[in-house]
Amino acid sequence: MNRLRIKHVTGYRYEGEVGASYNEARMLPVSSDGQFVLYSNLDISPLSSNHSYLDYWGTRVSSFEVLTPHKELSLTANSLIEVRPRVHPPHTLSWESLHEAAARVTSTIEQVKQTKLTEPPAEVAALARRIADEHDNVCDAALAICAEIGNQVEYMTGVTGVHTNAREAWVEKKGVCQDITHIALGALRSVGIPARYVSGYLHPKPSAGIGETVTGESHAWVEWFCGDWRGFDPTNSIDIGDRHVTVGRGRDYNDVAPLRGVYAGPFGSRLFVKVEITRES
Repeated sequence: MNRLRIKHVTGYRYEGEVGASYNEARMLPVSSDGQFVLYSNLDISPLSSNHSYLDYWGTRVSSFEVLTPHKELSLTANSLIEVRPRVHPPHTLSWESLHEAAARVTSTIEQVKQTKLTEPPAEVAALARRIADEHDNVCDAALAICAEIGNQVEYMTGVTGVHTNAREAWVEKKGVCQDITHIALGALRSVGIPARYVSGYLHPKPSAGIGETVTGESHAWVEWFCGDWRGFDPTNSIDIGDRHVTVGRGRDYNDVAPLRGVYAGPFGSRLFVKVEITRES
């Protein structure tokens, strides 16, 4: 078991003084299978009252507004989480049984259709179809599809943005975890496997000592349904384990963006982000 302390600082610096801003943050994890939240808190500057709730997907949301003039909006999320190794038992669901099994679980309903961010190019759909045809077991097929996407797309920052879709990222076959996850989701859904986007954090250093603070970042991976939900990190080609902390789930990045909002003012804005992760036990 890992006990991880996560400090996530983000916000906007405006090019002038804005009159007001209205925002939503999805930065705090909730206790779920494989993780237990010992402490979590969100500090907002300028000081603002906020309303917290769980959204449709079960993600913790902080909704708030700043009605005084400000040049910067800063949020600091502090969390302490115990993360346990996940058990990934074998799933032997056949293609013939997939539709019937998925129909019994409401969480699969919105995870079959493509979105603007996950719609795959024809080459990806054909790749997924070929791999699926090689497997009688849905879970084995999904794992092979995600692993192949991870092998073919190089992790590289600065090539794509938050609005880049799977088709655009596949052209260069370069991108960040968000892009690789969108491509994998599109591939899985193209062969009828319900799949969802997961946002959270990954401790980047397996050998980190207790008390060692390392620079981290927000992370994304996939979960697919094969009788139960099964997670995999295609960016790193690893199973979800005790270094992964889940914050939210949805159809794609748009459902789980860490911070989004609007502001009143004629100026532009620049997003800043810093994540620090400390292993405490």
